[in-house]
Amino acid sequence: MSLPHALLTSLIEKPCSGYELARRFDKSIGYFWHATHQQIYRELARMEEHGWVSSIEVEGGRAGKKRFEVLPAGRTELQRWAAESTAPMRLRDDMLVRLRADAAVGAPGLIEEMERRLKLHEQELENYKAIEQRDFSHRPLSREAQIHYLILQAGINFEESRVAWTKQALTTFRQQQ
Repeated sequence: MSLPHALLTSLIEKPCSGYELARRFDKSIGYFWHATHQQIYRELARMEEHGWVSSIEVEGGRAGKKRFEVLPAGRTELQRWAAESTAPMRLRDDMLVRLRADAAVGAPGLIEEMERRLKLHEQELENYKAIEQRDFSHRPLSREAQIHYLILQAGINFEESRVAWTKQALTTFRQQQ
C-alpha cells in the first residue's frame, strides 16, 4: 500500500485539513497502515504538486490552515491503483526471528516479552471488539459499512490469531522450563 492512496481514500470519504486528516487517519486506516503526521503533511504537498488534491486556506482558522479535497486526477489515480494486482503480504515479525535465535543459542527473557505482547494483542482485540459493538451492531449495513466491517473483521481475526499463537508459544516455553 502506498501512503498517498490511503490519504486519497480518506479525503474522498471526507475533505478536511491536514491536522483533521492525521487525527482521522490515526483512528481508522492507522490501525493497519501507520504514518506520522509529518509524513502525512509531506505527502499532501506532493499530492498537490501532482494535481491529485487541491487545498484552500480556511477562513477563521489558524494562519495557514488548509482544507484538502481530491481532484478528478486524484480519484482516477486511486481507481487505477485500487485495480492493480499485488502480491499477498508476507509475514514479517521480529519475534519469529527471536524464536529462531532462541532455538540456536538460547535467548533469556523471551517469556516475559511474549507475555507483554500477549497483553498488547488482547488489548487491541478488545479495542476492535468495542468498535464492532459501537459501529456495526445495527442492521442492515450500507455497502460502505459492510466493507468497513470486513476490514475490522480482518483486524479481529488477526488479533485472535496472535492471541492464540502467543498462548501456544508460552505453553511450549513453560513446558521446557
